[in-house]
Amino acid sequence: MSTPGPAACVYVVEDDQKISAVIADYLRDAGHEVRTFRDGGRALAAMEDEPPDLVILDWMLPGMEGPAVCRQLRRFSTAPVLILTARAEEADKVAGLEAGADDYVCKPFGMRELMARVAALLRRSGGRVGTDPAAAPYVVDPAGRRIAWRGRWLSLSGSEYQILAALMRRPGWVFTRDSLLDQLGAEFRDVSDRSIDSHIKNLRRKIAKVDPQVQCIVSVYGVGYRFEA
Repeated sequence: MSTPGPAACVYVVEDDQKISAVIADYLRDAGHEVRTFRDGGRALAAMEDEPPDLVILDWMLPGMEGPAVCRQLRRFSTAPVLILTARAEEADKVAGLEAGADDYVCKPFGMRELMARVAALLRRSGGRVGTDPAAAPYVVDPAGRRIAWRGRWLSLSGSEYQILAALMRRPGWVFTRDSLLDQLGAEFRDVSDRSIDSHIKNLRRKIAKVDPQVQCIVSVYGVGYRFEA
């Protein structure tokens, strides 16, 4: 039985297919979106394209070990990282935490404990992802494909949701117009990158209806946009 928690996009980086499949099943039962990877390099490339809300990361991976993946991830993301490992020595735990991990679970582990730790990490991650619109200044609900601001769900088109969710998942990161276009699925993608400007204008207007004083989507001259909480 999985522990209920906020819906999120969770990356599972684990080369043992059986363990990965069980973890993914529990996460999906809890309402999360899940992407699975068997090596760190491919996971990192995917994380840059589509930032995760939380990462479950095995220590022993082919090519690049978990702590090295975590150090690379920390260059562009603050997503919580939960390391899985058979290493139980204190020095190993310290090494994982110093690499940027937020929590540490030793193998073998129980799924109830793992899911409880996932829920706790999501709660501590600043309230940026969840399903309760009153629980944080802003909330992204991936399962429901909706976003709340100051306790009110915004009325967003598919494209607007994709763009705003991408910005919110990486606060402070500057997105070019092309990179924001890449966030859109084929069914939502527009012809011109300048259409991003129209979407941003609409998003600012819709947020301002709820919170007139806020200016959270910042223009970066000649580059694109960034989100500031």
